[in-house]
Order: sequence, then structure tokens, then C-alpha cells
Amino acid sequence: MQDLVSSLNSVMGDGGLGDDQRVVCQVKQLMRSYVSQSHDWAQYAVYQEGTRYTRNLVDDGNGKYNLLILVWGESQSSPIHDHAGSHCMMKLLDGQLTEHLFAWPNPTLKLKRSMPLQTNAVAYMHDKIGLHRIANPASDRKAVSLHLYSPPYQMCTTFDEHTGEAEMSSCAAERLKRPDSGSFLLHSAQNCSPSAVSSQSQGSAITSS
Repeated sequence: MQDLVSSLNSVMGDGGLGDDQRVVCQVKQLMRSYVSQSHDWAQYAVYQEGTRYTRNLVDDGNGKYNLLILVWGESQSSPIHDHAGSHCMMKLLDGQLTEHLFAWPNPTLKLKRSMPLQTNAVAYMHDKIGLHRIANPASDRKAVSLHLYSPPYQMCTTFDEHTGEAEMSSCAAERLKRPDSGSFLLHSAQNCSPSAVSSQSQGSAITSS
């Protein structure tokens, strides 16, 4: 994982992803070339019981991007959301996920496609493409995914699937204690996950099965 972080820092430099498609393609290739190994990421894969998913900071990319590991509960999903103008790259590290891509509401939402993702698959998303929802279809297994956002953002917009109604949602970070030692950053949004997580709560580490 640290080799991947070093390579990302080298490719993006001080500018993040920006609008240079060559850099976007290079970063996609780096994400694809990383082969998931649970010992690389298990320390970041902390799940808060009772939430849809948890968002754990791996690296802050000197403020130009951030790299997060998300742990998805069984049969859980995100709301339909945008990315506040940021680039989003997602790599599935363990389990399975489905990406549902929507067109921007006019005035309601229209599903464009659904794409199942298996371990090591990489997906790319930007507001120019549309909106999406990520779901864990498994009822008996959590999923773990690696996400890169450039630039990082604090707020996004979520959408009601039936009406297209939009609502601003916070994606601000909270600092939580791991159940063992040390600390990590958990990103939880009041409308992006079913509940805000207390800064005093503890999570359980997830390991690949």
C-alpha cells in the first residue's frame, strides 16, 4: 500500500489530478496495477457496526487528494450522490460491489447502467459522467474498497431516487480510536451514511476471508 501511495504522490505531484487526462490515465493504471493483499490494508479496514459503511483515511495526499478505505456492511449501499467536481477512483479490495450509474435528474433520475465489480476491479467517476450509488449485494459478507478523491471535498449532494430531490451532505472527517492502539480518521456523513458516528465509538477490524 505504501508503494502505491508513493507512486500516486510521484505522478500527481503538487497539482492533484486536475484536468490533464494523461495524469488521470496514469493514476487509473496505478490503481489497476495494485494487487489487493489484505495485510496491506487490514489496519485501515475498520467497520462501525450499525452503519452502512465506514470511510477510513489512508493518506491525505498533501491536500491535493485523499486516499480512503471504505468498509461496506452486508446488503448496504450509499445514497445516490455526486462528487462535488472531484475525480473519484475506486478499487475493490475484497468482496463484491455494484455501481449503479444515473444521469443527472431532469427532473427525475434515470438509471443508465449497473456494473458488478469483483476484487481488483477499478471504476472511475466524475460529475461529467453522472451520479452513482455503490452497493454491497452480499447479505453474508462485507466488502472493502479503496477510493481516491482529487481534490478532497467536504460536502457532496445526495439525491432521492424517486423524486430527484437534492440535499447537501457533509463528508467531514472525525478522529476515532481504533479498538487496539493508535488512531485513524473516519469520514462519516450525516446523509451519506445512516448515522453520524460518535468520536468516542470504536470499530472492529475487517480481515479478508
